[in-house]
Amino acid sequence: MIDLYKYMHGIYDTGNPNFQLAETKDTRGNSLKLYKPFCRLNVRSCFFAERVIPHWNSLPETVVTAPSVNSFKGRLDNFWADRPEKFSPTCYQ
Repeated sequence: MIDLYKYMHGIYDTGNPNFQLAETKDTRGNSLKLYKPFCRLNVRSCFFAERVIPHWNSLPETVVTAPSVNSFKGRLDNFWADRPEKFSPTCYQ
């Protein structure tokens, strides 16, 4: 998620990171929702871009538009704190 934040805010200068903003008028979620293309083959579902887009699109506006990487990390931890399926630091011990 931190790498995607860096891509979206121009911290990584990669030219074309293959992420497209979704063209939706939906008012739910954040203003930086990404378009997830349909992938017919199961192989493509393992790519970084395909795995991270649904999680990015589920984040609230306050997390996605954090002013710095460190504030993004803190806001992401706070948002995921009550979601053990997304974030469980005890599983790393």
